Amino acid sequence: MNVYEAARQRLSIVFRDFDHVYVSFSGGKDSGALLNLCVDYLRAHQPGRKLGVFHIDYEAQYAMTTEYVDKVLEENPDIFEVYRVCVPFKVTTCTSMYQDYWRPWEEAKSDIWVRKMPEKCLGAKDFPFFHEDMWDYDFQNEFAVWLHEKKRAKRTCCLVGIRTQESLLRWRAIHSSRHYHTFGGLKWTSQVGENVFAAYPIHDWLTTDVWTANAKFGWRYNHLYDLFYQAGVPFGSMRVASPFISSAQDSLKLYKVIEPNTWGRLVSRVNGVNFAGLYGGTTAMGWKSIRLPQGHTWESYMYFLLSTLPEETRQGYLMKLKTSIKFWREKGGVLSDETIRDLRAAGVNIEVSEMTNYNTPKKPVRMEYIDDVDIDEFQYIPTYKRMCICIMKNDHVCKYMGFALTKRETERKRVVMAKYHNL
Repeated sequence: MNVYEAARQRLSIVFRDFDHVYVSFSGGKDSGALLNLCVDYLRAHQPGRKLGVFHIDYEAQYAMTTEYVDKVLEENPDIFEVYRVCVPFKVTTCTSMYQDYWRPWEEAKSDIWVRKMPEKCLGAKDFPFFHEDMWDYDFQNEFAVWLHEKKRAKRTCCLVGIRTQESLLRWRAIHSSRHYHTFGGLKWTSQVGENVFAAYPIHDWLTTDVWTANAKFGWRYNHLYDLFYQAGVPFGSMRVASPFISSAQDSLKLYKVIEPNTWGRLVSRVNGVNFAGLYGGTTAMGWKSIRLPQGHTWESYMYFLLSTLPEETRQGYLMKLKTSIKFWREKGGVLSDETIRDLRAAGVNIEVSEMTNYNTPKKPVRMEYIDDVDIDEFQYIPTYKRMCICIMKNDHVCKYMGFALTKRETERKRVVMAKYHNL
């Protein structure tokens, strides 16, 4: 069975066991391929059945992406139930040291919107669960539950076009034994709420599989990728998502060449865009091989970088650092035998235990923060150099160091969500 046949088989399970199904469609190649798969499947096996199409419109994007989304959402009117969302939730930005988020479609800044709000879209007033402290990823989860209740469905499935080839985090989302509850033990699903699940039918597709399917079946796709290809952008670096996230910094400068008018609006829309466009993907923003300035240790350089930041931003990084130091000192991170051997060979003082609560063959290692270490798995070791890279990337959450939300942030999120849910 090839990946196309496997995806069709997964869709047959979804459309058999879920009475309400919708696709999360971003305008990129993966979600586009998934949406086309669903349309072909329904036309062949369940004609007349409806399919929800959920599109978060982030305002700041290529005009070609908007044109592609417009065309797709207008197609198949007998099948699609469209939910085009234009909501001013918080969206992460790594272009600025002064702000860690921006808001698309913020009413107070309508005079500098990158483009006009599309017709027939859903705004903040259409969603009773929305509040100003909500991030975009929280909105997606709450939307799934809200739509499930609105449709009075017995069981709802949100289809998401993520592929494990894209990143380690996506691979872990599918293969980790610690991720969310699944539907019927299927590893390519995860539970979002009561009787609400997410499913990833094309998780095992490669980039070449997506383009092969587009060509073989004549599927509509975003022709922005053609311009990327002509510009010499590697397949793995072609992104149509938010231009302000860390992984998109290196390609942000392409706006200048491909759509200079859009670029001009981006510069005035979000703080630090021009700088990131010039230096994204370089050592100036923590990419490639950053060098330690003469006369500094990585620890002293970290405190120098912190001293250049606004107070609130600085305290955020210091809180992350304090949490990380305590974790490695008291609980420890799990490392492979090879990494443990390399650390000892490098003269690093570590304390290794044999037992761990994690479902992994790796061993828990307790240690103090060190300046730097020259080993292959540098990214897993608590070093001040890693913290410097986070600061230079404007990585406010410190994802590069493996951070998710802290307990304090998670509790604050829970309290806020409970408050607005009750309201």
